[in-house]
Amino acid sequence: MEASEKPQLPLDAPDGGGVVRALDDRLVIERLTVADDRAARVVRERAESGRAPADTVVKAIEIGTRVLDSEETAANVDYVRHELEAGLGRLRSQLGDTLEDGAKTIGEQIAAVFGAERTDSVQAQIRDIVVARSQEQMEALMRSLTAEDSSNPLVAVQARLGKAMLEAEQRHRQEVERLREAYSKEARALQAQLGSVREEMTRLVEREAGDARVAAAEAAGTRKGFSFEERVHEALEGIASARGDVAVHTGGETAEGGGKKGDTLVEIGACGGPAQGRIVFEAKDKRLSKNDAWAELNEGMATRAASFAVLVVAGEEKVPAGREQLHEYEGNKLIVAVDRDEPRGLPLEVAYRLAAARVAMARDRELTVDAVAVRDAAQEAVSTLKQAQAIRSTLTGIKTSSDKARAGLDAMVAAVQARLDRIDSLVAEAESETAGD
Repeated sequence: MEASEKPQLPLDAPDGGGVVRALDDRLVIERLTVADDRAARVVRERAESGRAPADTVVKAIEIGTRVLDSEETAANVDYVRHELEAGLGRLRSQLGDTLEDGAKTIGEQIAAVFGAERTDSVQAQIRDIVVARSQEQMEALMRSLTAEDSSNPLVAVQARLGKAMLEAEQRHRQEVERLREAYSKEARALQAQLGSVREEMTRLVEREAGDARVAAAEAAGTRKGFSFEERVHEALEGIASARGDVAVHTGGETAEGGGKKGDTLVEIGACGGPAQGRIVFEAKDKRLSKNDAWAELNEGMATRAASFAVLVVAGEEKVPAGREQLHEYEGNKLIVAVDRDEPRGLPLEVAYRLAAARVAMARDRELTVDAVAVRDAAQEAVSTLKQAQAIRSTLTGIKTSSDKARAGLDAMVAAVQARLDRIDSLVAEAESETAGD
């Protein structure tokens, strides 16, 4: 296989540098490090925008080579023009000096032979003829060198130089135009990317604003606190299933007699047979006035055919003014405050059991239930529950929990459970005595 006839660069690398080889129309660079902040920054920024570093380096070499080639061409043209003008000046000077010296020498020699002192002698005439002829030749030469037609030997050189300069200028303009188009294309691509980023940011901002509006609407009660309502129902359903009761979510259903009041309906003992009583629970994530609260509970009991109603509110600050939680009103109403995000807990279970006990007592007037004992147990449960809630609130603000406080809290919770079990046992004893009779 024959080697390329084009000149190649030597393969030996300089000390401390890389290897650069020019093979035909290709340039191969190996292990070459370029220490230039601007070049490194441009390659890095274009790589971050998704352009291959090798493509950026190749483009930089191509552009730099064209610029260098254009600059060298212009420098060569200027150099040739300068040398030509200097050469013409030296030629003019040398020709003038040479002709004058020659004429003078010839005249002196003729004068030495034929008597140069005589102005009308042959020698003087010959000298005048030589001087005149030399002057004519000098003027003819100057006219030839300054002529603009083909008789001037410098016209061809000037034409070639002018053509080279025009070609260099044209290549320079083409390269500038190509670079301008490339930069314009890059600018349009960047503008398109910026437009996409702006649109995405706008969508994100609108989405966050929408989420904020939804949260504000839920906090203001415009959605009826439906998510809080669902969490309360889930907690009630867990309590009911453990006791053999049935809890039905009725917040979005219309009752047989019309109306949608009452979010959760609990049917006592419905898992083992006919329901022995009904309790309606109304969940509210906003604070109602006493009149509005009583209207909600009375309408809920009428709509769902229930004998007892419980208002479940999201936090103590939402208890109606002038009313207390876990306190029975009018013999068929109760208010309980629970945690908004986690309503499942002891307060809701206490309200549930108290309401179930009252329904059982009101269901059968013949039941011999120790009402005083039930009332005392309920009051003790409520009092202990309030103490437990106070301790729990204190523990919430303390990062390092106290073992002693937790032990006391657990004991109080156990005491509440014991009081609730006592209420259930009293009701059960009364029901068994009635069945025996």
